[in-house]
Amino acid sequence: MAKYRKLGRTSDQRKALLRNQVTALLYHGKIVTTETKAKEVRKIAEGLIAMAVKEKDNFELVTVKVKVAMKDKDGNRIKEVVDGKKVTKYDEVEREIKKDLPSRNHARRQMLKVLYPIKDVPAAPAGRKRGTKQVDLPGKLFDEYGTKYAGRNGGYTRVIKIGPRKGDAAMEVVLEMV
Repeated sequence: MAKYRKLGRTSDQRKALLRNQVTALLYHGKIVTTETKAKEVRKIAEGLIAMAVKEKDNFELVTVKVKVAMKDKDGNRIKEVVDGKKVTKYDEVEREIKKDLPSRNHARRQMLKVLYPIKDVPAAPAGRKRGTKQVDLPGKLFDEYGTKYAGRNGGYTRVIKIGPRKGDAAMEVVLEMV
């Protein structure tokens, strides 16, 4: 028996398709696709979630000092004149950040080999470009899925058949997180 299905595509097309569908599944929680694609996506996604469950608590909290721009009541930066130039005033603040330990950092890089980068665009038309943010999908895997599936040994996804597709009668399914 073969290790994987070829899905009627060349290797680079197949890898891109599977990466795209795994990324969509982990970001949205469910996708609609054909049965054979779902079985392949399921293998990859379950491996990533298992990695996240294993490394979910493998970090240390570190306190760092950060310079933050001081702001007035309207949210604008406070400027002061120094040597004839307007300079922003900064305040030092202590923040607590998560620092990945080496094995978690390795797991994060392994996940990034599979997952595509995602940008979260706000729904409101005003400030669309300005409000766009990069989504930390490995962080979501560690924090959200890692804690959610901590007591579970595999079986993180579910395949529900929804019937044949109209164009080519391929069996369509919904692949979703349990």
